[in-house]
Amino acid sequence: MKKKHLTGILAFGAAATLTLAGCAGGSDDADPATGGDAAAENCDTITLGFLPSWTDGLSTAYLLENLLGERGIDVEMETLTEAGPLYTGLAQGDVDIYPSAWPELTHASYMEEYGDDIEDLGAYYDNAKLTIAVPSYVDIDSIEDLEGNADRFGGRIVGIEPGAGLTAQTQDSMLPEYGLDGDYELVTSSTAAMLAELDAAIAAEEDIVVTLWRPFWANDAYDVKDLEDPMGAMGEAEALHFLGTAGFSDRCAEAAELIGEIQLNDEQYGALEDLVVNEYGEGREAEAVEAWLEQYTDAVPSNS
Repeated sequence: MKKKHLTGILAFGAAATLTLAGCAGGSDDADPATGGDAAAENCDTITLGFLPSWTDGLSTAYLLENLLGERGIDVEMETLTEAGPLYTGLAQGDVDIYPSAWPELTHASYMEEYGDDIEDLGAYYDNAKLTIAVPSYVDIDSIEDLEGNADRFGGRIVGIEPGAGLTAQTQDSMLPEYGLDGDYELVTSSTAAMLAELDAAIAAEEDIVVTLWRPFWANDAYDVKDLEDPMGAMGEAEALHFLGTAGFSDRCAEAAELIGEIQLNDEQYGALEDLVVNEYGEGREAEAVEAWLEQYTDAVPSNS
């Protein structure tokens, strides 16, 4: 496995063209005499692009690495820090697969921009949700209750990456719909920074409000509760999808068929993320996936 850090792309505000092997070679590799069969036969390397701090994609990336590797396909990992460059790379064919996308709502703006050059390989989980959350000891239960309580929270809602769909949903929908945009500032930086603030606030039993989502391991690791959203400003539940660069299923038919058959329920997904992120941790993700596969033998397509 190769892990490449592409944060330099962000300095230019867009994804640069990556020099990658495998399916991302594009239609130029097709054999005109066979209608592209040569490209399909040469699909021996697949590049997965994901954001490690968004652990749904981290978990499923290593799951795909295992499943594809068992079928003799080499997997390269491309790690980025923002969704925009990832969608750009996917649309340009520099990344073959985004292993946990939120295209229905959270990433809808990226799909509007890049969707013509992206292929939906199927949804693997159907209960994803954006949330606004507080520690369980905070005595408010609804986003509506944030009104008039800005001083308690320092006038801040602690968010994640500026380019995240969660950030846009909070800034453009939730704050104005609840009339909070004059009293609260959405503070963005990174998922890690948000979790660090949440951890420190809980340790000191201080009031804090953060942007979160489900599924995400932090909902179980920290004693937090989702605030009710009576106006539906954070959106309805949506599915998590595997996305491929345009034409991926034609060039990599076996891989696309396998990926399209993966379906995880709450228990299966929760166990996968917990093992990858918490039980085994960084550097032992492959071991975590092996342990998960031993426990959930029927959760993914067999190798037979």
